[in-house]
Amino acid sequence: MTQIDFYTQVEDKLQTACKLTAKARSLGLRVTLFCPDRDTASRLDRMLWSAPATGFMPHCRLDDPLAPVTPVLIDTTGDNPLHDEVLINLHSEWPACFSRFQRLAEIVSAEDADRSEARARYKFYRDRGYEIRTHDLSTQRAG
Repeated sequence: MTQIDFYTQVEDKLQTACKLTAKARSLGLRVTLFCPDRDTASRLDRMLWSAPATGFMPHCRLDDPLAPVTPVLIDTTGDNPLHDEVLINLHSEWPACFSRFQRLAEIVSAEDADRSEARARYKFYRDRGYEIRTHDLSTQRAG
């Protein structure tokens, strides 16, 4: 069953996505970043060129010919995942393909609308029997 983690109270969703991607890659896992639109995908693509600051995160879009051999994929459709390891959801809704993945990360800002949408996703997963872990990132900023 898919392991689901909610990362809440984040200041910058894309920056958090980059950090989670770097952590997953350090464990040797492949990552798909599920973006709501091409603009978000483009911004994330640019950020991954410099994340981490001391290295390079090999990535491409799902429709790139190199996608099958690239460890980090940026996807805007969710139609045809190329692996089943880690899915990072940046959409306001749950990804239809989430149960194919070993892990799902949901990133939630402190904004009311985003928190409300995240509560709906949380309820959706919980009602289907998934165990959910929550990580409040505001406590990490304070220390």
